[in-house]
Amino acid sequence: MTEDTVRDMLRAYICQQLIRDAEYPLTDDEGIITGGLMDSFSLAELAVYAEQAFGVYIPDPDLTVEKMNTLNQIVARVMRDL
Repeated sequence: MTEDTVRDMLRAYICQQLIRDAEYPLTDDEGIITGGLMDSFSLAELAVYAEQAFGVYIPDPDLTVEKMNTLNQIVARVMRDL
């Protein structure tokens, strides 16, 4: 699976399922949590999605604002285990 595919799938999931605005123009470096688009509970949902969609496990210590605040950070974390 390519990085672009992972990015597109994550962007779509975040916009449609977590922030509930499929048309939201989420940028790669936008602060998703610090910008108030998602909360910490949404990070847990995102981890479950990543496991189901990509077969990667993201442990709790990685589910932090510092490590998962932007789409770029999330994509990099998923790609690390693909």
